[in-house]
Amino acid sequence: MYLNTHTYYSLRYGTIKPKELLSMGQQYGVSAMALTDINNTSSCLDFVRLAPEYDIKPVLGIDFRNGAKQQFVGIAKNNQGFQELNDYLSDFLHQNQPIPERARPLENCFIIYPFKSFKGTRLHSNEYIGVSLSDINRLSFSPWNKHRDKLVIMQTVSFRNQNDFNAHRLLRAIDLNILLSKLPQSEEGSKGDRMVSVKQLTEAFKEFPEVISNTEQLLNSCSISFEFGSEYDHKNQKFYKDSAEEDAALLRALCQSGLPYRYPNPTPEIIQRIEKELDIIIQKGFVSYFLINWDIVSYARSKGYFYVGRGSGANSVVAYLLRITDVDPIELDLYFERFINLYRQNPPDFDIDFSWTDRDDVTDYIFKRFPHVSLLAVYNTFQYKAVVRELGKVFGLPKNEIDILSSGQFQYEALDHISKLVLKYGHLIQGFPNHLSIHAAGILISEKPIHYYTATFLPPKGYPTTQFDMIVAEDAGLYKFDILSQRGLGKIKDALGVIKENQPDAEDIDIHDIKRFKEDPKVKSLLRNAQAIGCFYVESPAMRMLLKKLQVDDYLGLVAASSVIRPGVAKSGMMREYILRFRYPEKRKDANPVMLDLMPETYGVMVYQEDVIKVAHYFAGLSLGEADMLRRGMSGKFRSREEFQKVKEQFFVNCKNKGYADELTREVWRQTESFAGYAFAKGHSASYAVESYQCLFLKAYYPLEYMVATINNFGGFYRTEYYFHEARMHGANILPPCVNTSRYETHIQGKDIYIGFIHVHELEIATAKAVVKEQELHGPYIDFDDFIDRVPISIDQACILIRVNAFRFTGKNKRALLWEAHFKLSKAKVDLGTPDLFKVKRQEFVIPKLEKSTLENAFDYLELIGFPLMHPFNLLADDTLDEILVRDLINNVGQKVKVKGYWVTVKKTKTSKGDLMYFGNFLDREGAFLDTVHFPQVARQYPFRGRGVYELYGKVVEEFGCYTIEVERMAKAPMIEDPRYTEENKFKKLVSA
Repeated sequence: MYLNTHTYYSLRYGTIKPKELLSMGQQYGVSAMALTDINNTSSCLDFVRLAPEYDIKPVLGIDFRNGAKQQFVGIAKNNQGFQELNDYLSDFLHQNQPIPERARPLENCFIIYPFKSFKGTRLHSNEYIGVSLSDINRLSFSPWNKHRDKLVIMQTVSFRNQNDFNAHRLLRAIDLNILLSKLPQSEEGSKGDRMVSVKQLTEAFKEFPEVISNTEQLLNSCSISFEFGSEYDHKNQKFYKDSAEEDAALLRALCQSGLPYRYPNPTPEIIQRIEKELDIIIQKGFVSYFLINWDIVSYARSKGYFYVGRGSGANSVVAYLLRITDVDPIELDLYFERFINLYRQNPPDFDIDFSWTDRDDVTDYIFKRFPHVSLLAVYNTFQYKAVVRELGKVFGLPKNEIDILSSGQFQYEALDHISKLVLKYGHLIQGFPNHLSIHAAGILISEKPIHYYTATFLPPKGYPTTQFDMIVAEDAGLYKFDILSQRGLGKIKDALGVIKENQPDAEDIDIHDIKRFKEDPKVKSLLRNAQAIGCFYVESPAMRMLLKKLQVDDYLGLVAASSVIRPGVAKSGMMREYILRFRYPEKRKDANPVMLDLMPETYGVMVYQEDVIKVAHYFAGLSLGEADMLRRGMSGKFRSREEFQKVKEQFFVNCKNKGYADELTREVWRQTESFAGYAFAKGHSASYAVESYQCLFLKAYYPLEYMVATINNFGGFYRTEYYFHEARMHGANILPPCVNTSRYETHIQGKDIYIGFIHVHELEIATAKAVVKEQELHGPYIDFDDFIDRVPISIDQACILIRVNAFRFTGKNKRALLWEAHFKLSKAKVDLGTPDLFKVKRQEFVIPKLEKSTLENAFDYLELIGFPLMHPFNLLADDTLDEILVRDLINNVGQKVKVKGYWVTVKKTKTSKGDLMYFGNFLDREGAFLDTVHFPQVARQYPFRGRGVYELYGKVVEEFGCYTIEVERMAKAPMIEDPRYTEENKFKKLVSA
């Protein structure tokens, strides 16, 4: 009986969750209901999936509005009608056009115009006028009373109660960015937009029985149907070619042609594994999924793009033969059933990483190559602190009060009425969808047009994007292709180019020769000693510490470490247990015999995602289908679903029937549950390890060139400063920018690394590129006059270059050059595209001798580049602390010591009690890394106070050969006064005297 209902996916308007809407409908005796969110279809498929649980027939539609003004409501008669509505809405969203007053003809849809605002006099056969409860009194006097065959009940449902209506008004004010007191009534809904019982509704319209029957007839004539659940086929593109037979033949042919490249001498076991996989892939209908991924990576290789195929897809030898992944599943004994099995209904998971410079082109290729493609959306929700800030602004609170409310540092009883309202509605609105955004990697390639399932919007990337997220997509059988970007691949590619330029006689490096890298003694040494700064995935303080503890120097060890470091393994307490069993073989006997038998490679410790399947299937006796559902449920996506809860209960029932002690079952479940949501699949870890080896090899043999590539890709765990530091530790001379030598990006000549103009703060991109282009086209600048003759530049931009010492080739003092610049250049903004036609003869003048100290240069670099090019300890006001160095820690275990450290990074975390603590990372005087632990009491008493050198006092502790300091007190060491300003003050005093 309801033709116009809204959930909170009517963004910044609605207030009702989809399940709450259905529950309310069931409570009020509704047997059929149309979901018509405002310009949005995010909840439509979920609504259809959930409605039978509430004995409600689902009908789908869209409420077409401009802001809050309703133009008309479209109701789909069937699935084709829903596609028509999605096509129609998407046109407006893509072109950012307003909705017209009248709808275009839509063959499989009903169109309902609001009684209050409809101005027309004639309607098409599929068009109606919608009358709400508030319209009944006026209906008797309306001309439409004589045309009751064109009237239906359209009682809008947007709110449950007054609180919802109040929240709605706040959402509208947030959307319009205005004070609540300024919200126009035309931009909000009506208080009466609520649900009443069917009995009340029909009673209200009893004088207009035709209207009731028209409404019932309209709903009865609508039928919408989508398949959900694992028993149905996926809805991705079915065939890569024209038929299943052609696809299967192509897949077999590709495997055959790829065999010599991957396995020059294949064993019978390899052939058997290939056949086993092919049979299951064909039987499950996943052939096109493999072929589409093969098509994408083939295009990438044709363009010379680097990529890494990872995820559980690395468990497949077919994927390895098709070069979707470079991980050999036979070598690693990867668990094929984790990747794909006869019980698995969803296609396998391929994550393909491309360089951040290449992914856009790959995405563009996919949209042009396949007919039905879209990006996948995510819902950005209102987070509590953010919504409190928004509500504070809407209520007109001053910034300082908003800051207090957002921080949570207040006494509730002491708050005024408005502040309490902010908190009250902040809690109510928290978690509401705020706006749609783009999934980081997901692309859908569907068999049917994407508008069969959803409308699309057009974000800045310019590609149609669904209005639902990956969970809804998977429910409907649409499984994403993950096309990701990362800067790690960019720096590997760039490093090869930098090596070729800086060392033309260097060997040609086959960066895919992973077998060579695995056995290389230099690479092994870097791994074992955790000298991995700049290397993909293994450079963070936590990962380097783990590598030291494990003393890893082989591929399998690194694969395990890549997953052991994940939060779930640490949370379960099994990371420490793994280290113990890895380092001390006698500890392996502590493992449960069943678990040790299942996971001998990791000593009975669950490390990889597929370990969940092993434990569930072999330990708890669940079927492979149930085990895979358990794994997916533990990822967080389906944890609350009933099917997951049933599998969890079955886990415990089966363990009891197997005779396991309750304590053992609970412990195994605890470990499984705590780590499964965060752990990597083994193939995923193996893919990461391959990229780590590529980086380690480049760093082992070409550290300076590799660091330059790392700096230019801005990719890594640390700030750029520390990659320059790492290059210096390997013998590089780090030089400030120079107009005659530097490029826009950082570059290397021999051992000299010139900081790129890109790193100079406030230097305009156009200016920097003009400097470089002119120098490349017409040769080096002779002197400052030659420079300003050839490069149109403003005084402000020239002063930045002077202060950063970019004219040091002239031999002139920076202060003298600044005087020259002010004499010779205009303050007006300069057009870089129009150089002077004639050289200007410049007046010569004599400037008195001016001095500029090294310390002043350091402060200029600190301001303009972000770090001094000299040792930061040289900038301390007092450098007399009797400290020890990192190399001395081994001799001071258990002792309390004083150290000095230049702050690198800090990780905030919380104890089991919820108290804040820190893990710090510093550089000592010699450039060695120092790790610190700051327990809650120390963290509260001695907080970090920004970048700089810290004086630390604490106890040296050792664990598995790693040395850290448990800090007891800490203070930031004061720097010297900025000499640029102290000199200026001296000059001012002299003049005034």
